[in-house]
Amino acid sequence: MKSQLANANPRHAQSRAHSESRPSPSAQWNCDWIPSLAEPYLRGYTPQFESGSSLLGYRFLAQNSAPLPRSSKKTRPAATEKPSAGFFIGYLLEARGLTFLKAAAPEFLVFCFVEPLGGRFHHRIVSEPESLMRRTAEYIRWLTHRPPRFELYTEEHTALVRHVPTQEWPAGRADHYARNFAIETLAWLVRSALVRRLPGEIAASLQPASKSRSASQSRRS
Repeated sequence: MKSQLANANPRHAQSRAHSESRPSPSAQWNCDWIPSLAEPYLRGYTPQFESGSSLLGYRFLAQNSAPLPRSSKKTRPAATEKPSAGFFIGYLLEARGLTFLKAAAPEFLVFCFVEPLGGRFHHRIVSEPESLMRRTAEYIRWLTHRPPRFELYTEEHTALVRHVPTQEWPAGRADHYARNFAIETLAWLVRSALVRRLPGEIAASLQPASKSRSASQSRRS
């Protein structure tokens, strides 16, 4: 019996040491370059590092946005929550984090997020017909001459997204290709005017209803 334990313990210790030394899924992806690369495109946006089981990268909050909750489990009623919007640049490590994308994780992605889902702000700029996000999606798809194309999800926090599986890139070149993908995608988002318009849309939503309607009408005219 003692000899069996003696033989089993080293194997157990070796297995435990191997599991403890195994790097986390996020350890192989470098995101340090993202804020400096994004700064010329997202001027005035506040970078916020995000590291979870699904997403690894940076969110860039538009001016006038409410702070994002530290935990996704802490939610308030959409009707009373102040709006937030901006962009995420980084990696999708697990597809279950954004199941509607039908992604082949790990992927690199850039998306525009609008919070809270189900709130008046999300409905106005994402869900309703002729919304800012719908018109932007139509225009930016025309700009995008090759896949992957931008995808619009009107019933999600992640409203407008462009993503690519990292397995399509040569081994050891992930940083290089991720940078190029981010530059190309951000340039299209700037050209579409979405980067410029998001802060103004949030500011308008914080005004009294009458002023917000007049501001929206003046922007359309």
